Amino acid sequence: MPWLDLLLGITLVATAALSLTARDLFRGVIMFIVFGLLMALAWVRLQAPDIALAEAAIGAGLTGVLLLDTLGYLRRPFGSRADPTDERS
Repeated sequence: MPWLDLLLGITLVATAALSLTARDLFRGVIMFIVFGLLMALAWVRLQAPDIALAEAAIGAGLTGVLLLDTLGYLRRPFGSRADPTDERS
């Protein structure tokens, strides 16, 4: 199915471009996660299931969760962030 491979390649490039050019950070992180899942699908199409599994788990899963957590931390009001140098805690 060469048309599927072509569609997957075009979608990968488009998703990467959308991830890099997104003005909203949340949208950029979601596009990054989608890119990682599509990349895992590309590795499956290349008959490399071990790399596909690693890409899905690390590239899309773990990295995506860490980026979403960081984004949630950045969106908190400034006064509610914990100060690591504060000796009262």
